[in-house]
Amino acid sequence: MGSDVARLFAAEGPLARALPDYAHRPEQAAMAVAVARAIERGEPLLVEAGTGIGKTFAYLVPALLSGRRVIVSTGTRTLQDQLYRRDLPLLARALGSPVRVALLKGRANYLCRHRLELAVRQRGLPGFERAATRTLARVERWAASTRAGDLAELTDLPEHSPLWPQITSTRENCLGAECRYHAECHVLEARREAQAADLVVVNHHLLLADLALKDEGFGDLLPGADAVILDEAHQVPEIAAQFFGRSWSTRQVDLLVRDAQAEIAAAAVDSGRTAATLGELTERCAGLRRALGSAPSRVEWARVPDAFVEELEAIERALGECDARLQELAAGAALTACARRARAAADSLAALRACGDEDGLRWVECGPAAITLQFTPFEIAERLREAVQGQGSAWIFTSATLAVAGDFAHFAARVGLADARAFALDSPFDYARQARILLPSGMPDPQSGQYPQAFVEAVAPLLEAGGGRAFLLFTSHRALGEGLAALERRFPQPPFPVLVQGQAPREALLARFRELGRAVLLATASFWEGVDVKGDALAIVAIDKLPFASPDDPLLAARLEGIRRRGGNGFTEHQLPQAVLALKQGAGRLIRDFDDFGVIVIGDPRIARKSYGRAFLAALPPCPVLTDPAEAARFLAGRLAAHARQRANPASAANSASEA
Repeated sequence: MGSDVARLFAAEGPLARALPDYAHRPEQAAMAVAVARAIERGEPLLVEAGTGIGKTFAYLVPALLSGRRVIVSTGTRTLQDQLYRRDLPLLARALGSPVRVALLKGRANYLCRHRLELAVRQRGLPGFERAATRTLARVERWAASTRAGDLAELTDLPEHSPLWPQITSTRENCLGAECRYHAECHVLEARREAQAADLVVVNHHLLLADLALKDEGFGDLLPGADAVILDEAHQVPEIAAQFFGRSWSTRQVDLLVRDAQAEIAAAAVDSGRTAATLGELTERCAGLRRALGSAPSRVEWARVPDAFVEELEAIERALGECDARLQELAAGAALTACARRARAAADSLAALRACGDEDGLRWVECGPAAITLQFTPFEIAERLREAVQGQGSAWIFTSATLAVAGDFAHFAARVGLADARAFALDSPFDYARQARILLPSGMPDPQSGQYPQAFVEAVAPLLEAGGGRAFLLFTSHRALGEGLAALERRFPQPPFPVLVQGQAPREALLARFRELGRAVLLATASFWEGVDVKGDALAIVAIDKLPFASPDDPLLAARLEGIRRRGGNGFTEHQLPQAVLALKQGAGRLIRDFDDFGVIVIGDPRIARKSYGRAFLAALPPCPVLTDPAEAARFLAGRLAAHARQRANPASAANSASEA
């Protein structure tokens, strides 16, 4: 199949004839051939595809032509929708390939008609917000006409809306065949379509939930797949760690109490003792928060107060009591399901409390809406390897950031595939012409109080030369706050719009950034990857510090402890390569197309002063390195001026491009 695939990507091949703006890229063709061979041979493959290669088409084309059952897994639901609704139909038409394609998400993305009915009943209960009532009315109107039941169709329903879990099901609260809407179930229909498809588009959370035997409604598909392709694969080890661990949350209890109250009201049964037990559960969960007091958002298990552990024991007993009381009511399938949920929550809590400290790390995460208990095993690579190899299919991992200086050892070890074939394809962009790297000289220590202002002062000449057009990326929310304060001191009346993460949802902020064309956006980790701004709206990416993970992060602590126990070096084996890959992701936001240009700023002086700084420098795009902000500003101003001239005289621009 490899030679056939290569012909498709030729400069005058079928794709060039069928797709507008198609450009032949040897790297893309090489990747497509490698993917085709991996699928054919049923082998694992690791591919680092530099920005601009076009890796999406490079794996979709061989998948469509393989004649095999293929699962494509993405890092986000947004990319999932893009593949299914845009890229796959476009390629299928270009190839004349009548492949059956399906989109499958986790059950929490589909409307549950029974849960919607329950939510409609609950809006009469105390505490149901008026705004939620209005939103619920819109959901009811949509529910009457939707075919797929995918909540992504409700573009005005935020992902984090408190209504979302009230109108979707979980494995625990699903009534199964006893539900009166079973024949109309959107989750079951999505599964049926996926089972009949040749290519199924999923996301990493759904895929890894199945690998970890969490039974999220996908287990009946994975065993039949001949190939699994994971895009944005650098996310996989972190997500896998979540699913190979254990978790329990007060949110489960809150939803159980609310659902049980609504079902009791609907059944019109005498429930005095049950109501008292439900009330105790609510009070005990509030007691957990009081027991933590002013503790930080993440607390290791060894440091939680005794009062917190005592409340957990009381909650476990109350959940068992709730199970018994709900079963005594004998009031139908819905309340029986609530009883099962109470027992499952009690068992989950007991298992978490019994986890041994020799196997992994336990901690408590205290968020604004819930308290969550987590257990993460020290090592997941072996379990991930067994799960992958047990499927007997080709597994293809691809991303723009998998290797450190061309070496895949770090990523391969994390996914348990040390012997997998791996290769890196460089970006086709001309970085030496398109970009500069600025390492400003004279920067203070990153931990000093003077650093935030020094960082902004170093970036200021570029902001002035570019009239904005910048991402200022920070390694923590605290650093973002300090950076914003420093920016406001430097520019009391900024000559450019300033956008800050948290002011609006991420996609809304990005849309606003593109629309304004000369804004400055301050953001943290969620903007370091998966963000694509082409054109001159973004000409500066400034990163405040080398992105080492916080030493207080329990996930990091678990990973480092696992390495220590097998005699390894946590810094060189994990912390350093992870930080290098994160920097590659952040710097990769700048050049997204052949016409893009700009400056990457790394404020942290350790990149030049420390011996490990060489690993970070090697990961950055191959372009000239400057130390003087004024020189970088002149480069940027010159590129912007040339770009303006080209836009004013397109014919001249075309001639220049052809000569180049």
